[in-house]
Amino acid sequence: MPKLIHLVAGARPNFMKIAPIVRALERQPERFAYRIVHTGQHYDREMSEVFFDELGIPQPDHHLDCGGGSHAEQTAKIMVAFEKVCLQERPDCVLVVGDVNSTLACSIVAKKMHIPVAHVEAGLRSGDRDMPEEINRLVTDSISDWFFCTEPAGVDNLLAEGKPKAAVFHVGHVMVDNLLFQRERLGGTDSGSFPSAALKAELGRYGIVTLHRPSNVDEPEVLAGIVDALNTISADLPLVFPVHPRTRANLERFGITPGPRIRLIGPAAYMDFLNLWKDAVLILTDSGGLQEESTALGVPCLTLRRNTERPITVDEGTNVLVGTDPAAIVREARAILGGKGKSGRRPALWDGRAAERIVELLDRALATA
Repeated sequence: MPKLIHLVAGARPNFMKIAPIVRALERQPERFAYRIVHTGQHYDREMSEVFFDELGIPQPDHHLDCGGGSHAEQTAKIMVAFEKVCLQERPDCVLVVGDVNSTLACSIVAKKMHIPVAHVEAGLRSGDRDMPEEINRLVTDSISDWFFCTEPAGVDNLLAEGKPKAAVFHVGHVMVDNLLFQRERLGGTDSGSFPSAALKAELGRYGIVTLHRPSNVDEPEVLAGIVDALNTISADLPLVFPVHPRTRANLERFGITPGPRIRLIGPAAYMDFLNLWKDAVLILTDSGGLQEESTALGVPCLTLRRNTERPITVDEGTNVLVGTDPAAIVREARAILGGKGKSGRRPALWDGRAAERIVELLDRALATA
């Protein structure tokens, strides 16, 4: 009898993380069945049928429609809705990814129903408990049964917190699995049809900016300082800025106007954005995922945060943690443009096979659970 796995996703990046796991599970139908649970934590107009086709996975089996509300309201809605799904299907394991509210909520439901929890991207720590994601990571890891880590620091953190060594696994990164899968698909696609193609042809050399974290975009002084730095950098390198709705609203509310060499565009579809950023000279971001993806493809990255839960991107990769001081941002950007930026390498096990390792380890774990 195949073991039933519930794969939980609440936002678009979560689906990119479960996609390689879906593909790995489908190669072993005699061992596993699975259901994709979309909590609806984030509404995303790009999550169309085409989006799931691009990922090579089917549409979700369950839509919980739990978007909106405060952190507490959203977490509670997801818990109530997911409990009903678990009562109906009684999965053998609930697999959660990352650090969103859905990760936390579904882990709690599963554990209270005595269903084992597997956490993918376990053990990451920023040390900053002002970040909601840090709380989600800590609580989820406190009750998970199996921990799948992207980097050795995750393993070290979990062992220091007293997790059993036999349940902690360094497997690599499913986000990189998906990135390499999508890059291969992109190579077989007519990229000239993407909106980014015209932009690339027009600009030639360019940098990419993404900003969405409340600590960066909700404080007018911080956001103004970052934009001042971007304006200075753009004098040497035009910048393309896919603007998050929250960031766009705050730019307007605070009366902050990026300069003429910063091209503001709307949020891009995954393949279109990959086509754009993979050839960038420089990335400036506060995104956790983009720190890792840029390291995987060797693109220089400046992270506009005081801390990172992904230290391997700094220790081994192409990422530099610069904070939000405008002078530091400009200094590091100019170093990269002057050919003096750091060179990095792709970390161990970021080879496109993390999902295969996870599925094999889950098979063994469930056989003895």
